[in-house]
Order: sequence, then C-alpha cells, then structure tokens
Amino acid sequence: MTRLHCIFHGRVQHVGFRYTAYYFSRQLYITGWVDNRSDGTVELEAQGAPLMLQKLLSQLKGQFDIDTIDVEKVEVQPNERKFAVRGYS
Repeated sequence: MTRLHCIFHGRVQHVGFRYTAYYFSRQLYITGWVDNRSDGTVELEAQGAPLMLQKLLSQLKGQFDIDTIDVEKVEVQPNERKFAVRGYS
C-alpha cells in the first residue's frame, strides 16, 4: 500500500478533472481525495496498490492537458475507505 501527494499543473481546472479523478480512482480501488487550489492547480492524495496508482496518473495524463505533476510519497492513512472530491482550499 502506497500513498501519493500530487500537485497537477496545467489546464486542470474547469475541465472535469476532479470528477474524472474520482471516477478513475473508484475503478482502481484507490482511496484519497482531490481538490482545486486557488492558484489554478489541482491537489490529489491517492492511496492504493503502487501499480494502480501508476495507472491512475497515466489515465489522468492521457485525459487532460497536464504540464507537470509534483509527486511525493506520504504516510499511508490506514482507516481511509473512500475517495472524495473536495471544494476550493
């Protein structure tokens, strides 16, 4: 089990990014959350099997005009059970 914290840069707001991330995450049995940030980026934390996390990032790259993704591993949240779409932070 791995958890990633990601910041997506590019044309990622007002294009359905958060709900697409939610849909893909549910299909891949990934938990976590996604949130628009006030600077125009999108923040995501995703937790699951490493192969499924790679697949999620690949699917998002293929779907949206992403310039870069800042990715770091963070601490696993053992009690998390779902993936959530959040509002502006």
